[in-house]
Amino acid sequence: MLTGLLLALVLGPQANAQNAASDGVAAEQFTLSNGMTLIVKPDRRAPTAVHMLWLRVGAMDEVDGTTGVAHVLEHMLFKGTPSLPPGEFSRRVAALGGRENAFTAQDYTGYFQQIPAARLEDVMKLEADRFAHNVWADEEFLKELEVVKEERRMRTEDNPRALLYETMNATAFLASPYRRPVVGWMSDLQAMTADDARAFYQRWYVPANAAVVVAGDVDVQQVRQLAEQIYGQLPARAVPSRKPRDEPVQAGLRRIALKAPAEQAYLLMAFKVPGLRSLAATDPQDQDALALTVLAAVLDGYSGARLGRNLTQGAQRVADSVGAGHGLLGRGPQLFMLDGVPAQGKTLAQLEAGLRAQIARVAREGVSAAELERVKTQWIASEVYKKDSVFYQARELGVGWVLGLPVDASEQLLVQLRAVTAAQVQSVARRYFGDDRLTVTQLLPQPMDPNRPRRRPMPGSRH
Repeated sequence: MLTGLLLALVLGPQANAQNAASDGVAAEQFTLSNGMTLIVKPDRRAPTAVHMLWLRVGAMDEVDGTTGVAHVLEHMLFKGTPSLPPGEFSRRVAALGGRENAFTAQDYTGYFQQIPAARLEDVMKLEADRFAHNVWADEEFLKELEVVKEERRMRTEDNPRALLYETMNATAFLASPYRRPVVGWMSDLQAMTADDARAFYQRWYVPANAAVVVAGDVDVQQVRQLAEQIYGQLPARAVPSRKPRDEPVQAGLRRIALKAPAEQAYLLMAFKVPGLRSLAATDPQDQDALALTVLAAVLDGYSGARLGRNLTQGAQRVADSVGAGHGLLGRGPQLFMLDGVPAQGKTLAQLEAGLRAQIARVAREGVSAAELERVKTQWIASEVYKKDSVFYQARELGVGWVLGLPVDASEQLLVQLRAVTAAQVQSVARRYFGDDRLTVTQLLPQPMDPNRPRRRPMPGSRH
């Protein structure tokens, strides 16, 4: 299926178009006096607002030896300021009638509150305080670090597919920081200190590396005035320079088998392919990136698409489930992935051959006009099922800002995708699926211990 990041920027465009048409107001972007970005999207349909703070920093900005520090720091932002003791931030948001949480990814870190629109100023003051004045004792750090370790055990080490994806990234990428897990390697977590997190905070949590996104029942100029008063007064500092860490050209097939307790075997095939670097899409590689996204949707973008129809049905079925996806957008290199679970009596090798055959068929025969139209119509119709929300609108704008895209990026992107031709789809199927781009990762299931206790989240987990 389409990746979450692509969903955030492709399946949302019609939402924004409809919203703009219904209330006559599109999103607006400003730069505050200290370099911080502000993005505001009014939506008057309900008296609520979503307030988000985005940092253009994530796991890809870490260095070896402190992997996971971006995620650990996200947890520590809830642990206090000189005026707020640990946990008080969350209690105050709840008292305002709101909900809140945070998230860390390879490309970004984000914090959000969804509150009654009349309480927007209150949460802006709370968020600005912890953004600029986050402080906590070493003992508080050590307690929260144990929460993160347990999170890694539960979500990765006890989850065979998550472990497989972690292994695949570490194998497919050599120089790119995408090879590191967001949660961090356990050895790095074991060695992490409070000062590691403080140093990361001081380095990256600066106004010019952050954006405030507000969506909901708000007035643009009032929000701008509040943001300048509350966020714009924070001291400006330079954003650290980022050194290039380009992935070298792969020169041969990479194949790895992972043994882990599991009920089913699983196959993951990852091809190095272009991602979209510019919405102008005048560069041939950008055009290829768009065509690869359409190819993924032709293979697995709707009920009855090629992979499911040809590999999971009929007497010759080789899979219980199959999927395809293309990482169109991101700060680092992108992959086209095929995955699946072999049917009973079928092998991983047979499933791999079946997936390869579907790509080869597109390369040989192309795709039909009906398939292409169904994919493009599906992207538009998805708005009906998504039931757009102010939270989704704010998240879409935040992701776009992280990637350096304009506030109307989703609309532009949908126009680009709808212009992709069948010939372009066939062309990328011919050129990007050779072994020299491929990493194959297999999950070989091992017996499961029926006496092994199930882990439960530790108190304090933010997710």
